[in-house]
Amino acid sequence: MADLDLGAAKRGRRAYSFDDIAIVPSRRTRDPEEVSTAWQIDAYRFELPVIAAPMDSVMSPDTVIALGQHGGLGVLDLEGLWTRYDDPEPLLTEIASLDPARATARLQEIYSAPVRPELIRDRLKQIREAGVTVAGALSPQRTKQFADVVVEAGVDLFVIRGTTVSAEHVSGQTEPLNLKEFIYELDVPVIVGGCATYQASLHLMRTGAAGVLVGFGGGAAHTTRSVLGISVPMASAVADVAAARRDYLDESGGRYVHVIADGSIGRSGDIAKAVACGADAVMIGSPFARATEAPGRGFHWGAEAWHSELPRGERVDIGTVGSLESVLFGPSSVPDGTMNIIGALRRAMATTGYTELKEFQRVEVVVG
Repeated sequence: MADLDLGAAKRGRRAYSFDDIAIVPSRRTRDPEEVSTAWQIDAYRFELPVIAAPMDSVMSPDTVIALGQHGGLGVLDLEGLWTRYDDPEPLLTEIASLDPARATARLQEIYSAPVRPELIRDRLKQIREAGVTVAGALSPQRTKQFADVVVEAGVDLFVIRGTTVSAEHVSGQTEPLNLKEFIYELDVPVIVGGCATYQASLHLMRTGAAGVLVGFGGGAAHTTRSVLGISVPMASAVADVAAARRDYLDESGGRYVHVIADGSIGRSGDIAKAVACGADAVMIGSPFARATEAPGRGFHWGAEAWHSELPRGERVDIGTVGSLESVLFGPSSVPDGTMNIIGALRRAMATTGYTELKEFQRVEVVVG
């Protein structure tokens, strides 16, 4: 794609968000009942291509279990309230009642409590005993510190998630996490991200990751673009990383790395567009934070909101729309794409003539 002139000394590439594109109907249609939304990563098969983001407003051990029983994957934040406090429920109630002017400062105070390894074990054990796939997330900065505890607790999928994660972090202060070495020595599949470009994602794929998260600063509770000036429109980011997956498949002699869109996915139409751009699955926060069972009680925030020195997120009031089951499968009582998100994905695939997610990645899209 040709660069555009921003001025005499700078050129920039035009990139597109999900709002900039639309899916094109084809000459063939299908019945929604014939559509499969199943996908598989490593040895783990899921009926739904949705992963709940590891955010305290979205996932508690109970909601991780509930989503797993519905056919999706919930990821618990292993640096969140559930691994800092024996009973975080009173704090979750307090966070939901905070005055907006006080919210960030109070979040910083609450999250200053240390992460406790014994609580990591207890929370993952609770999920495992429920019989669903166990997934937990750590930031790159804390991965080496707690990895042994997480693996010993029996995690099935290890998620390393940050605003951006590179395979070549350079630090003059601490020894950075060597992703390739870490993943090679770990007998658990790893999902890592975020990334937003072809080259960055290709480097992550070469570390041996089973999946890469695509996105940077685009979530509903993020202010990264305002604070750092950094963001990448998601349609272009997903398409670029999908191209890296294709090229890495050839380079590696057939190793397929899953592309998981993570950010700017607030409605069912965004899920369909993410898959259309090449995603195998999506990681979403705000759609599940709107469920009545969500621990955020109608509010939504991520780890960026309580950063001790430079918060790049905020607690946002997104309200509730219905139960987790109705968010996933309906029936929907609103026309805005926040409920029956799986039914909407099925209908989008059926309307364009596709019955499998990998086939739907080839659907035609237009800009405008």
